[in-house]
Amino acid sequence: MNRESDMIRVLVVDDERNIREGSERILSRLGFEVLLASRGDDALQTLEDADVHIVLLDLKMPGIEGMDVLPIIRRLKPDIHVIVVTGYATVETAIQAMKEGAYDFISKPFEPDHLRIVVNRAADKIRLGRQAEKLKQERQRTLLDLDTEKSRVRTVVESLPNGVIVTNTKGEVVLTNPALIQLLEIDSDAVSEGRIEDYIPDSELCKLILEISRGRHVDFDDIPDHEFSISGGKKFILAKGQPVLGEKRECLGAVVNMTDITHLRMLDQMKSDFVAKVSHELRSPLSTIHEQLAVVIKEMAGEEKAVGDRRLLSKAREKTKGLISLIGDLLDLSRIEEGAICHEPRPVDIGGLLSGIVNFMESRAAAKQQTLTLNLPPDPIPELTADPLALESIFGNLIANAVNYTQEGGEIRVIVDMAGVNVRVKVVDNGFGIEARYLEKIFERFYRVKNENTRYITGTGLGLPIVKGLVDSLGGFIDVESAPGMGSTFTVLLPVDNP
Repeated sequence: MNRESDMIRVLVVDDERNIREGSERILSRLGFEVLLASRGDDALQTLEDADVHIVLLDLKMPGIEGMDVLPIIRRLKPDIHVIVVTGYATVETAIQAMKEGAYDFISKPFEPDHLRIVVNRAADKIRLGRQAEKLKQERQRTLLDLDTEKSRVRTVVESLPNGVIVTNTKGEVVLTNPALIQLLEIDSDAVSEGRIEDYIPDSELCKLILEISRGRHVDFDDIPDHEFSISGGKKFILAKGQPVLGEKRECLGAVVNMTDITHLRMLDQMKSDFVAKVSHELRSPLSTIHEQLAVVIKEMAGEEKAVGDRRLLSKAREKTKGLISLIGDLLDLSRIEEGAICHEPRPVDIGGLLSGIVNFMESRAAAKQQTLTLNLPPDPIPELTADPLALESIFGNLIANAVNYTQEGGEIRVIVDMAGVNVRVKVVDNGFGIEARYLEKIFERFYRVKNENTRYITGTGLGLPIVKGLVDSLGGFIDVESAPGMGSTFTVLLPVDNP
């Protein structure tokens, strides 16, 4: 016993010197600290001066007898374990001592082993009591720490400006903040404890939160954001959820952050409206100018002196054609953002659709001495459920880009196969290629890679953004692999059954 707090102190009270000293030798070897007293009054004084845990009390002593000292000890220090020592080995004496509160008794003369057993039994009880008290205090501290931590977490959550909702593994609501109640316009009196449906009016979001709560998205890599509206479509909210993980990465529930994005949606709508209005206002006069230039150039065809003028007019006509193409692309983007495209899905034979596009583009490829081929698999390709106009725009843009950005005499291949439940279409060329640093930017609006090979190629920089927008709207995926001088491969995956 090394620590003071673990020490057990024994007081031996006996008028026989050999009993006192013998008990001291035996108990000291067991690791106890032993105090000695020869009289009852000396024992009471020692108890006032020292912290004693066990008392070996002789019942027959001069002065105050042990039976008189026992009730005093029990009254002043009830936690002390009193073992009475009696030379009267009678049942009546033991019973009387036990009634007065003695823990145990031992009769004279006693053997060393008997003494060890009785004192160790009392010491074990004291140690168990200490351990129980220690566990009780630790539990109280733990509960206090948990309560403090919970209070801190609740304070932090309640002070957040965004709406927050926390669920357990059953998908039941365990924590919300005032911002959520205000954001979702919830009537606090109308919600039931724990029901996620009472807080969130969107069934798809409720389904997603239940999936996260039950551990479906513990890897954090496939959790989609979710947008929904309330107040009759006047308020738009973006929800981002993720699982709450324990120390062993077990799912403990979900936390969902909600943000009001109404102002962003309004800005997007204003931007789309502006683009659509300006595009409509410009398309008509530009088309008129384009056609008038064509008429003028035709009338000047036989006049040799007007060759220079015809060249200037042809350039003007080419520029107006580029502007008309730009306006058309802007209108397409506007319609994609508004969700006004891909609204007429029907079964489409992708092989037949691609054959038509390739046949149409062959003349343009032939003008650059390029080979353009379509490779279909031997087994029939399942029909896609999609808007055929959207598919034509996707693959028409990709094949046209391949023709434009491949040198004369180059090769373009369109390869079709199945990838699981998706139709996979690859547009492969051996053209100029794209540097790796540009690959993430080519799907941005108006972005064009310009170098010595591409500087004279006209374009709006909107073709690939339109392609990506259409592929996303069809629930598909697009990827590109490219290297300078090695060509490019654009891969499109489209689900066979797209609702």
